[in-house]
Amino acid sequence: MSRIPFVLILLFSNQCYSHAKQVVYQYIQSDGTVAFTDQQPLKQNYNILAYECFACDLNSQVDWYHTQLFNVEYQQEIHQASLEHQVPAALIRAMIHAESAFDADAISKKGAIGLMQLMPETARYLGITNPSLARENIKGGVKYLAQLLDTFQGNIKLAAAAYNAGPSAVKKYQGIPPFEETKAYVKRVSILHKRYQQATRIHRKSS
Repeated sequence: MSRIPFVLILLFSNQCYSHAKQVVYQYIQSDGTVAFTDQQPLKQNYNILAYECFACDLNSQVDWYHTQLFNVEYQQEIHQASLEHQVPAALIRAMIHAESAFDADAISKKGAIGLMQLMPETARYLGITNPSLARENIKGGVKYLAQLLDTFQGNIKLAAAAYNAGPSAVKKYQGIPPFEETKAYVKRVSILHKRYQQATRIHRKSS
């Protein structure tokens, strides 16, 4: 796992995001370390990073065990992001599938953009100048996912839960938060991840 300069301040938060909207505050500590928290800093100047799930409908009728996979879309972009941030390509595909069903033009009602559903302000602070471009969107989303995986010691379910509900919620409950939407999201990502892993193995054997 790549080591990104990232200190995640896991603070108590009572808020359950009914639309899976996650707000993260970014600020610089006195020693120059970049810090992140789910709670608005009281004194520091800060930037707001926000993520929003596009496809977390609890009433979804999609059969995630059998729905069509997207095995060839954005191969180069996913491969590059996978190498740069040491995140498995199968996991990236699972996250994109769960977030936007690989719709690069997806825009949520709150303004989240693209494949990995980045808010414009999020993209800017991740160094992404044009989140409407698939390459840039994937790069930003995977960068953040890598940070979460690093924070939660490679635990994919916890990283997915944090991507959806916020890292402090994961810390507070010492696991996946008991939010129905987050539990559904994590289950969806887990199913898709296993399926994309299997598809990758089958492809390698047939090559």
